[in-house]
Parts: sequence; structure tokens; C-alpha cells
Amino acid sequence: MRAQPPVPAGTGPAGRWADAGLVSGEAVELDVRAARLGSRVLALLIDVVGQLLCAALLALTLTPLVLILLPDPVVDRALTGALETLGLVLVVVGYPVAWERLNHGRTPGKLAVGLRVVSADGGPVGLRQSLTRALVGAAVEWPGLVLPLLSWVAGATVMLTDPRGRRLGDLVAGTMVVHTRTTQTWRPAPRIIPPLAGWAVTLDLTRLDDALALAVRQYLTRGDQIVEPYRSRLARELWREVAAVTSPTPPPGVPESLLLAAVLAERNRRGALRLRRNRALTATLWSDPDRVGTDSTGSPLR
Repeated sequence: MRAQPPVPAGTGPAGRWADAGLVSGEAVELDVRAARLGSRVLALLIDVVGQLLCAALLALTLTPLVLILLPDPVVDRALTGALETLGLVLVVVGYPVAWERLNHGRTPGKLAVGLRVVSADGGPVGLRQSLTRALVGAAVEWPGLVLPLLSWVAGATVMLTDPRGRRLGDLVAGTMVVHTRTTQTWRPAPRIIPPLAGWAVTLDLTRLDDALALAVRQYLTRGDQIVEPYRSRLARELWREVAAVTSPTPPPGVPESLLLAAVLAERNRRGALRLRRNRALTATLWSDPDRVGTDSTGSPLR
């Protein structure tokens, strides 16, 4: 379990941003934003610069190589045209496909802007999908080898009218582009309240695993984004799981959210204490070899 119940669209801070329509396997809407025309055009401009650099690099390396390896009678207009076509395909189609495959759906432009290409269901983009969207893009979007001006207008219209900002290549390939940078900061978990400090110290947390502790932390840091009655219901369900693996029982009448905060704060305190002890022990066993020791008088040892 340990997933947030579905929150009605448009409610809470997350509802204004989670417009990608991606749902996890637990039927939870993911807080992911779909990339729109502005951010995608900016990423495209950066990639165009990268493609021009790749084209210049190919011209500087491929041309001398051909002149060296092939005799003069072979290098004619037909061969030159074939090489130009090959270079165009490598730059226009090979560039985005290679980057998306090697960099998890991110070209340099998308990486700079904070975008990523994913499948329509939120999964990683496949080779066939990357190749399909690149071919469609080259033919009718950018550079638009077929009716450039008309195809550009059609592509922009599709992106502006699609609910998830997809272009023609995305619709054909079954992909979409999403933002990888969240609009919200990760807030620290609430601290333990003083009346629960004595009870928290006596807790047996040996059976509280990392997965459940992470679920508690996610609830405490993002619970304000869940509308009622889902927030209180989720707190009760989480506390029921936590209470089953911890002891002793808490003081009566305390809200579940405060109990969860106390358990998590105590677990973090013990983890930090254990980490400090381990570091001190490691420093004792593995002393710095560059540090010069001293004798009883304080003089350095030679």
C-alpha cells in the first residue's frame, strides 16, 4: 500500500500542476507536469544549435576522410549528394534518437530545460518510439521537409489544442514530454511535540521497515496537498500499520498525524545517533595516515 488516495483534479496545490495525466500502478495520479509549447520550443532551439555543431563536425571529418580513402574518379556529384543526404539523416534523425536512447529520453536541449520524453503511460521511451517521433518530426514538423510553413502551423496548433501538449510525432509514437523538475520544494518532516517525547524514547522500532517509514515521511511532508476526508483516512491507515509493528501504545486522544510525526522523529534521531557512533568508531580504527602523532611532551613523533 502506502500510496495516497486519488485527489480530485484541481484541488490543493498539486492539482494545479499535475496535468500530465500519468497514474501509477497503485491508481495514484503522479505529480508530473506536461511540457507545453514554450518550454519545448526553447529545448528545440538548444538542440538546433547542437545539431548544427554536429553537422559542422561531420563536414570537417567526413570530407577529408572521403578525399583520402577514395580516388578522384569515384568522387563525383552523385557520391557527394549521397553523403550530404546521409549527413542530413544522421543530424536530423540520428541526433534525437541517439540522445533519447542514451540519456533516458533527454536530448541536450531537454536536459537544459528540464524535460524528458516518456511513453504515454509514463514508462521509458523505446527505440521504435524515438525513431517514429524523429521521423515524423523531420517530415512535417522540424525542419519540416514536407510543406514546411503549413506543417509548422499544423504542428503548433496540435500542441496548443492537445490536453497534454503533445505534438504530431508524440501522437503517432505514443509518447509525451514531461517536466522533470517539480514546482514544489521538499519540506522537512514535522518535529515531535514535547508531550510525546517521553513516550517516543521508549518505542521499540526494530520492526519498522524503511518502506513504511518512507510512506510516513511522504504523508507528513505532503499531507496538506490531500483534501479531506482522504487525509485523515490515510493517517489512520498509516498509523494502523505503524502501531502493528511498534510498542508501547501511545497516550490516548492524540491525533494520528502527531503520533506518526513522533515515531518518525524518534527513528531519525536514533539513526543519526547510530551514524555518529559508527563514524567515531571508524575514525578511531582508521586514523589519518598523514596526521603526525605526538609524544607525552607534545613534541611530534619522528
